Amino acid sequence: MISRRRMLRGMGAMIALPQLEIMAAVSGKGSTEKKPPLRYLSVFQPNGVYPKAWDVKGTGANYQLSPILAPLKELRDEFMVVSGLNNTVGGDHVQMTSAFLTGVNIKNGKAAMSIDQQIAKKIGGNTAYESLVLGTEPPRQGSVRGNAISIASTVSWSSPTTRISPEINPRVAFDRLFRNKTGAEAVRRAELRQSVVDLVLEDAKAIRRKASSLDQQKLDEYLESVRSVEVQLERVTDPKQADWTPHSVPSERDLAAPPMGIPRERDVHLRLMMDLMVLALWTDTTRVCTLMTAHGFSRQNFSFIDGVTGDHHGISHHKERQEAVTQYTHVSRWYVEQFGYLINRLKSIDEGGSNLLDNSIVFYGSAMKDGNGHKKNDLPVLLAGGGQGQLKQGRHVKLPAQPLSNLHYTIGQKFGIQSPDFNGTQSKTIQALG
Repeated sequence: MISRRRMLRGMGAMIALPQLEIMAAVSGKGSTEKKPPLRYLSVFQPNGVYPKAWDVKGTGANYQLSPILAPLKELRDEFMVVSGLNNTVGGDHVQMTSAFLTGVNIKNGKAAMSIDQQIAKKIGGNTAYESLVLGTEPPRQGSVRGNAISIASTVSWSSPTTRISPEINPRVAFDRLFRNKTGAEAVRRAELRQSVVDLVLEDAKAIRRKASSLDQQKLDEYLESVRSVEVQLERVTDPKQADWTPHSVPSERDLAAPPMGIPRERDVHLRLMMDLMVLALWTDTTRVCTLMTAHGFSRQNFSFIDGVTGDHHGISHHKERQEAVTQYTHVSRWYVEQFGYLINRLKSIDEGGSNLLDNSIVFYGSAMKDGNGHKKNDLPVLLAGGGQGQLKQGRHVKLPAQPLSNLHYTIGQKFGIQSPDFNGTQSKTIQALG
């Protein structure tokens, strides 16, 4: 038997192991299998949606998927559509984005601790990282109503005055999570791009000899997953130099690191970040992940989608023009497709009688309903994952109009947070989710 906190180590590199049978806890009455931890994920989509293309028909299990949600047809049993939730903070993108996970109006750069960080404080004490905050777009410059636009680059706040900037470079995020560089040799090997898997292979072989056939399969699948992300990162960040290695061993001072860039393809970049989230959760490196699919005031161009010619923010102010509405819907549908990818990845990770999706609560939404006029009521919200039996999926839950903070308050309770309210708001538990 080995410890749950067991790591694979080699030449300064270190990666956490996935849950294996050999890690079963021992009590006074013999061996018992530990229950996987409950995880929380939040996925933010900018600029709202076109309501008529998002809103579903019907309630309960027999609702009809809308055009934007159609890509999730094969996954409808894994999530619920939640309507009736309002962003109590209206106004501009900075204000509404800041309120997405905090429930409060930002004033003079001050907000409140966001729900992801509250959950991280509650459950993150036994993991290498309390939380993981990722994104795909750098902060923007300028200000709106006295607040820096850069504030809208995140929805995560560790305190009222401290926002957490998302890591947008997948290579940096990967190295932070799965490389532990200690000593000159470890740095040299890491900079020469020797695979993390290669560095820990001997340690993995030793564990494999003691493991059951099921554990051997899990370990092989996990190491292959880590390696595949590495290989993909090499290929997409700098395709021309994917096979490049230094012609000599540089000194630590003059070490010429290989390129660390941002993938050019939007879907590749976003899915890489999702893969990293899954790996981090799978290995219990963290239990809380937040993903900014783009800046809250995003002007990303989506011309790679057939029929789309404008930037996301521009077409979100559609003024009911059919061409803009169609493009707006295409972009929202694309984001939902990426969310479907994440659901499938979580679902694919076996955790012994359940999967990673079963043991997660995944919140997906936008800080506004419709970018045209910054409408704040009836936000587009999806809730995926089983929450270890605490969520009843496959439904449209139509709630009486109420603040989004009620959802955060309810989710916090499912993670053991006991508080009279959520960040000073008049909070109520939403019973209809279970």
